[in-house]
Amino acid sequence: MTDLVPIRRALISVSDKTGLLDFARALDARGVELLSTGGTARALREAGLGVRDVADVTGFPEMMDGRVKTLHPAVHGGLLALRDDQEHLTAMEAHGILPIDLLVVNLYPFEETVAKGASHDDCIENIDIGGPAMIRAAAKNHGFVNVVVDVADYGALLAELDANDDRTTLAFRKRLAQIAYARTAAYDAAVSTWMADAIGEAAPRRRAFAGTLAQTLRYGENPHQRAAFYTDGSHRPGVATARQWQGKELSYNNINDTDAAFELVSEFDPADGPACAIIKHANPCGVARGTTLRDAYRRAYDCDRISAFGGIVALNRELDEETAKEIVQIFTEVVIAPAATEAARAVFAGKKNLRLLTTGALADPVAPVLSFRQVSGGFLVQDKDTGRVAEADLKVVTKRRPGEQEMKDLLFAWTVAKHVKSNAIVYSKGAATVGIGAGQMSRVDSTRIAARKSQDMADALTLSAPLTQGSVVASDAFFPFPDGLLAAAEAGASAVIQPGGSMRDDEVIAAADGAGLAMVFTGIRHFRH
Repeated sequence: MTDLVPIRRALISVSDKTGLLDFARALDARGVELLSTGGTARALREAGLGVRDVADVTGFPEMMDGRVKTLHPAVHGGLLALRDDQEHLTAMEAHGILPIDLLVVNLYPFEETVAKGASHDDCIENIDIGGPAMIRAAAKNHGFVNVVVDVADYGALLAELDANDDRTTLAFRKRLAQIAYARTAAYDAAVSTWMADAIGEAAPRRRAFAGTLAQTLRYGENPHQRAAFYTDGSHRPGVATARQWQGKELSYNNINDTDAAFELVSEFDPADGPACAIIKHANPCGVARGTTLRDAYRRAYDCDRISAFGGIVALNRELDEETAKEIVQIFTEVVIAPAATEAARAVFAGKKNLRLLTTGALADPVAPVLSFRQVSGGFLVQDKDTGRVAEADLKVVTKRRPGEQEMKDLLFAWTVAKHVKSNAIVYSKGAATVGIGAGQMSRVDSTRIAARKSQDMADALTLSAPLTQGSVVASDAFFPFPDGLLAAAEAGASAVIQPGGSMRDDEVIAAADGAGLAMVFTGIRHFRH
């Protein structure tokens, strides 16, 4: 295996023809013979480039609607032959096999076809067979063969040839081979995932996930951890698809927190009014609806002003100038919204460290999405929590029924609780959170922490009573004992929403009745770990 090898012959067969002609012209100018197939060959000829059909090399025409064209020893022998193995060279000469030094292939657009909601038959026809076979062959023989599967690498290959007198180094070919195998792996992952969904296989024997590098991050959760950000090709609106208008590069924690904020605010249909969610360390510290977007932000901010400092703000409507002016009153890491007016962007322009992201749309809160998490020796896979309840789904279990406003607040608090780390307690009043307790080992501790923060905020606002006075409370899972519920009552809550299902439900219901509370059961829980 030698280090520097020249490129004398290239086989080019691409679905995505972006940059193709300029790249092919650059190869042609270096004296590289071009082999090609179908539409790619036609495009090259129309551009005035000399190109030889692969059918001339194999002696077989393209057939079966193009399904068979490159699956032939004349192609694979040219890719796989070891140039320093005399037996291989003798076989090539005996069978008239020409060496292929460069393979340029990008695959049939299977992922894009699925994303467009194409029919089953169309998806099947967009499963590439010859392309992956050639890519794997060329990548295996990277000691002698270059393989390019991404348009983004055209320039890198030409630069490599310029730097090495029309030759490539072994290190460069190894890098191309790694990219190639990652591409075929991602492609097969997409096909297998689609097929599992198509046949209703919820837990296939083998599960593969793949992503495309979007950003190499400065570090992970902490400076000693390496990290990178990958997109999965699903095009779900959010931080992965957003446009960043300004501000420094997003960090690992920024991305994680911004995703949490946007997924939460996407629960609130903009047709029902403006909404704002403020997130800190992946937990909400304030969520509210309002008459205007500015009002929603102010009401969310007034839940916990201390935690909101340096937080993430997510909005369910286009960011306007007045809201932008309000947000810049304190330090904020990221603001994400479906859109932003030019005037709002101008307000933010003076805050160079503030990142502004726009997504074009909200995420669909009920769309089926898989989530996964690594554990030692494996990973857990589950459906994203898309559970929702309406008033008709609730079971009133106390003597007193919730009033109309209490019911609205209960449903609001329940929606927020879904996005709070367990054990989660959310107090709300008037479609705004007024106390949030997150991530405690004891549910009663979450209840008391939320109440304590509510009292602190009331003190800061010079109010005579805690914000939780006259509120309702949501618990993401059942109260196993009456103590947490009674702590909420002591904080001033008048109504409770919880899943129910505890062995001591009767005790908890009796305690609620004794405290004059109204309580409803949802029948579902929202653990979030």
